[in-house]
Parts: sequence; structure tokens; C-alpha cells
Amino acid sequence: MSTQSSRTARLEARIAPDNLFLVKRAAELQGRSLSDFVVTAAQEAAHKTIEESGIIRLSAEDQLRFVDLLLNPNPLAPALVRAKDDHMQMFDSQ
Repeated sequence: MSTQSSRTARLEARIAPDNLFLVKRAAELQGRSLSDFVVTAAQEAAHKTIEESGIIRLSAEDQLRFVDLLLNPNPLAPALVRAKDDHMQMFDSQ
């Protein structure tokens, strides 16, 4: 997303005075306007949230179980074995 794109929408928010002071101070420290600072921070938070939504987090125990099942899978159900055999016959004979 380009930071040079024209801004056409308005965002309004209510903020406690202490938090407003904090955000203004941070914007000043970076030499940016309050609006630019808030928009950039919101974009960064949005990107991070979207990126993290695709991450699956497992406990250490669940990680070990997952790896164990990958390395030592359960036997195939009989119906799946038949489907696999049928698939092999159908596509290997061509």
C-alpha cells in the first residue's frame, strides 16, 4: 500500500487526554504529524493482525503430537485404501 496515495476517508476516535498526550509526544519524537503517526501505527497493527491470523500456534505437547502423527500416521481406513487402489488402477493404466 502506498503512503503517497491520496487520503479520501476520515477516521475519528475519542481518546483519553493522557493517551492523546502520549501519542502526540511519540509523533513529535518521530518528526511526524499526529495524523500521519496514527494512520501509520494503525496500518502496522492491521498488517500484523492479518499476518498473525494465518499462524497456527500449538502448545509444546501439541507440536510433538503433530510431528508424531506426521512421522507415524494411523493406518488408512479400509474405504480409503479401496479409493486409493481404484485411483491407482484408473490413472496408472493410462
